[in-house]
Amino acid sequence: MDTTTSNTAVDATANRTANGTAANDAAANDATTARASAAGFGNALSYLLSGLPLGIAAFTCAVTGFALALGTLVIWIGLPILTGTLLLSGFFANLERRRVAVLGGPRHPQPPPPTRTPPRPTGVLGALNDPRPWLDLAHALLSFPLRVVSFCVALTWTVGGVGELLYVTWSWSLPRDEGETGLLDLMIDVSSRGADIAFHTAVGVVLLATALPVVRALTAAQTGLARALLRP
Repeated sequence: MDTTTSNTAVDATANRTANGTAANDAAANDATTARASAAGFGNALSYLLSGLPLGIAAFTCAVTGFALALGTLVIWIGLPILTGTLLLSGFFANLERRRVAVLGGPRHPQPPPPTRTPPRPTGVLGALNDPRPWLDLAHALLSFPLRVVSFCVALTWTVGGVGELLYVTWSWSLPRDEGETGLLDLMIDVSSRGADIAFHTAVGVVLLATALPVVRALTAAQTGLARALLRP
């Protein structure tokens, strides 16, 4: 009897220990997943926000260089200008390859060093005959509007969400006409301070709750264009 009771107690203790360990493991896994998700969101948001200044530089160089090359092509100065523009576009394309690789997606390494191949034109003609620089130039031009939209949406969605969530702390500073209580009053003629704060807070909750899929979708669009055009 005593032996049976002792064994039962030991089994119960072992079960409790196993359950506690499983619960701790599950909590640790959840915490790890949450940290990884937060880190991924931060990397994606940083990718989108830093893409605009890079896109402005790449687009400006591409448009200016290409237009100048076409305008001076008749006097042959346009050929070296066009070559320089393609090389500069390749520089920005390599930066974008590295940025895409940081996100952890399929990597597009630097173009491999040339191996033994049949002779081909070098110098200006070689650069113009190589399709890769033209794809780099196309990416500089086509990615710019996408980068502008992504920057505006990502910044508005995240910063706007935080601002709306904290609306109660700074709404007092907004200038208002006499008798006006806020946006809700202008929209549906509800002149209630509490309703106005509740409305803005709810908007902030919705924006922040949907920020992760929105940022992921914008990142997927940009990286998808990069992977399509900037292949090694």
